[in-house]
Amino acid sequence: MIKWDKKDIAPELVKNIAAKYGCDLLSASILARRGVIRGEDIQFFLEDDPRYLRNPFGLPGMEDAVDRIIAAKEEGEKILVFGDGDVDGITGTALLTSYLESLGLEVSWRIPNGDEAYGLSVQAVEEFAAAYGTLIITVDCGISCLNEIRRARQLSVDVIVTDHHEPREELPEALAIVNPKLKDSAYPFRDLSGCGVAFKLVMALRFALESDLYGQPLCLLNTQPVNDAWVIEIAKLRNLTVIDTLFETVVPGMVSITDTRLPAFLEGQQILVWDGALQKKTLAKLFGGGVEVGMLDIAPEIGKEIPQTAGKSLLRIKELSRIAKYSEKELTELDVFVNLFCSFMQKREKLFIPEGPELQLAALGTIQDIMPLKDENRIIIKSGIASLRAKPRAGLSELLFCLGLAGRRFDARDISWKLCPVINAARRMGNAEKAALLFFEKDPQKRNRMAEELIGMNNERKKLEEKTWAAVEPRAYDNLPLYHEKFALVYGEDIDRGVAGLIAQRLSKRFKVPAMVVSFGETVLTGSLRSAGGYNVSSLLEQHADLFIDSGGHQYAAGFSMEKANWEIFSERLKTAALSIELAGEEETIPVDAELPPDYLSPDIFNVVDRFEPYGKENPPLVFLAKKIKIQEVSLLGKTEIRHVKLVLDTGKYKWPALYWQAADKLDREFSLGDTVDLVFELSRNYYQGTETPQIIVTDLRRSGAQGV
Repeated sequence: MIKWDKKDIAPELVKNIAAKYGCDLLSASILARRGVIRGEDIQFFLEDDPRYLRNPFGLPGMEDAVDRIIAAKEEGEKILVFGDGDVDGITGTALLTSYLESLGLEVSWRIPNGDEAYGLSVQAVEEFAAAYGTLIITVDCGISCLNEIRRARQLSVDVIVTDHHEPREELPEALAIVNPKLKDSAYPFRDLSGCGVAFKLVMALRFALESDLYGQPLCLLNTQPVNDAWVIEIAKLRNLTVIDTLFETVVPGMVSITDTRLPAFLEGQQILVWDGALQKKTLAKLFGGGVEVGMLDIAPEIGKEIPQTAGKSLLRIKELSRIAKYSEKELTELDVFVNLFCSFMQKREKLFIPEGPELQLAALGTIQDIMPLKDENRIIIKSGIASLRAKPRAGLSELLFCLGLAGRRFDARDISWKLCPVINAARRMGNAEKAALLFFEKDPQKRNRMAEELIGMNNERKKLEEKTWAAVEPRAYDNLPLYHEKFALVYGEDIDRGVAGLIAQRLSKRFKVPAMVVSFGETVLTGSLRSAGGYNVSSLLEQHADLFIDSGGHQYAAGFSMEKANWEIFSERLKTAALSIELAGEEETIPVDAELPPDYLSPDIFNVVDRFEPYGKENPPLVFLAKKIKIQEVSLLGKTEIRHVKLVLDTGKYKWPALYWQAADKLDREFSLGDTVDLVFELSRNYYQGTETPQIIVTDLRRSGAQGV
């Protein structure tokens, strides 16, 4: 019997979360049970505003990248945006190219097509240089393209790498590398998608081109009494991000200002203060009336834009701050000043506020590349989906209509299961460019035809996948003993590289071990890996990097290309490497997020379900437990074979339609019409002929009183 695991949590913790962050007790209990108890993590579940997105200038290499693109604009240079051919790369390529075109830049784009290998190619570099191009920007690739970028330097072509894949020890000789996973990166969130990084570059470019603040040094200064002394605290900002701080303790009349670190730190800076009269009075007290520090009191300007701050001290504003309540540390007055100033500038000048079409593309890239649905990825997806529902951009509008998603409420799972596979189908069928062209086509009628073609390609992909699966599943069984039952491997000339990743994913789920699928070409083979049991497949490739032409990826999915002559060596090495594979155990348990009394089972429960969207990696759909629910109706479902059960569950005030997949054989054995049952379930919405109906999706069910909860 499967165990239903509802973790015990301290009631005090739940009450504290609800009180501190202003959420209901049910949401607070779910957060606590999922281990989301830090303010900064909770923030991204309770806040949707894009202004909570992180400052793009926190990413390494960002200012160098922005400066080079601005220089290219001023000099009228040719730019090539080179992206990957999957959804993440295509959306990132479309996002960045479209924005650069809007600036009037001469920009072209390119992605690997047909049998071309992943990543920037020497051929692409040389052809671009021959056309007098001078700047290449990679999207969702480039971090492992050492030889290609070295060739670009030889041809006097600068390269900006924007990527999110794991970097190797040796980095490419690019002009700038924008990647949150770099070892020296101080960016607080490393799991952006490739399109997410391109999205950040566009945000930074817009800031640089539209704000007088770009590159301008300024300091925020504040003074605080401490016992018999005063602390002068200063934050040095550049592009609205703190780059340095200074704290100087001074006893009044005991030291000259020239004997402190203040003059050197403040030299050449614009100095902003809160309550200028008070700050001048304090500095005169500390250093004498003859000392003049040029400063600007920013409080009146902020008070006009944010009225609730007018006439209040920083200490009082701290008590009112939404940002402050999510901080794990006790914020100083300087912290409050920094947050307030950045919020003021963002609000007044609409800085770092992305456009809807950009958010839509970034959401798709993040969903398709299975990025963790935490931190700012949650805001990117929620804002992107909201924009997509309201006014989808060209290309996506046609796809949504053809897929029957237009005009209805859809979520991240709909995008993952229905929309992204259609875009990805072009690459899998050897023509990734066809999908990318949809995002650049100006003619609506042509876009409609292209969308229909992509859906047709996806149908062909499904047929190819099933045919390939039927051929390779028996081989995987045969090969498992060779790899100590810890690794699934299939290979051959009959495996199309376009479906290799999908087959690897199915193998990993089927055998619950990491899986590799290798497609043999005439001289080069390509492989796709998928993880299982928490194993890092990227680290497996790193052990054999000497054999590859190219490789890349992350913990859960990776790929490589290799000369065919190296295959025997590699396959033998894998037999040894498989010995050291350790997998996390998978118990037969269902984690339960909350138990719902019957009174909670009303349509209002979707307020909580929707709050925890988007669902996906590291944020699975909410699973609820309900007890003593009566089965009022039962019917069986199935097109060619009866497999599923449809129920009507009586929860008192409401009667809930419910689906229990693959449960036809359990009827009258584990449950029957009229039974009172306990169940664990998810909540969803069913759409039929334009009508939306709330429904329960049963995960497991048993007669009330049975053991296992």
